[in-house]
Amino acid sequence: MLRVSNLTKYYKKTLAVDSLSFDVRDGEIVGLLGPNGAGKTTVLRCVTGIVQPTDGVIEVEGVNLSTNEEDAKRRIAFVPEVPTPYEMLTVYEHLRFIAMAYQTMDSFEERAETLMHRFDLYDKRGDLVLSLSKGMKQKLAIACAFVHDAHVVLLDEPLIGIDPRGVHELKEMITSAKQEGKSILISTHMLDTAERLCDRIIILRKGAIVAEGNLAELHERARMGTDASLEDVFLTLTEESPTNLLAPQ
Repeated sequence: MLRVSNLTKYYKKTLAVDSLSFDVRDGEIVGLLGPNGAGKTTVLRCVTGIVQPTDGVIEVEGVNLSTNEEDAKRRIAFVPEVPTPYEMLTVYEHLRFIAMAYQTMDSFEERAETLMHRFDLYDKRGDLVLSLSKGMKQKLAIACAFVHDAHVVLLDEPLIGIDPRGVHELKEMITSAKQEGKSILISTHMLDTAERLCDRIIILRKGAIVAEGNLAELHERARMGTDASLEDVFLTLTEESPTNLLAPQ
């Protein structure tokens, strides 16, 4: 389980995340939605330890990120929106480096070969990462996230820039990870994908949660019928004030 409690992040005097609390349970896919500037990427970067929170507690399988950073990070896989791989390594070397860093070399060859085939990287296994297209670098970042046995998987706009086959394979891997009992948190602007893939959705506005729940619960919160799309619900919830949305109904 991933547990975030009262997460707050200021950039100088700008409040990016405002006392955010949520859980991602074992075997659950949670979508993190919100307009540009809502704080989605900041939340993910805080959870991974890339950005230091101003306040709050982050626990990964009960391990406190601030007091036991190495152990907590070992349990996390992260796919950033803009990957920055080591460009002077080959595709194979990059996967091996990640597996070594996480000390998960058991059955590495089999896992790496499977991932390279799934994401059309096998024929490029000996190529320098520098030579890869943007979409192929994104696929490599995804493969690196799944090459070690992380229990919490964080994905920031993972479907942008990859081809339809890559999208299909990633969705299959996310579903498989859920079935294995892993906790998956996905930040995305692709509302139709979130609607089909996620068990629960958290909608942010100006760094705060304005709504949280499954699609039926979001419909109720937005006071909309069940025939409304997630896009309709999203636009309604993010246009209203958080105070009104969180008021009892």
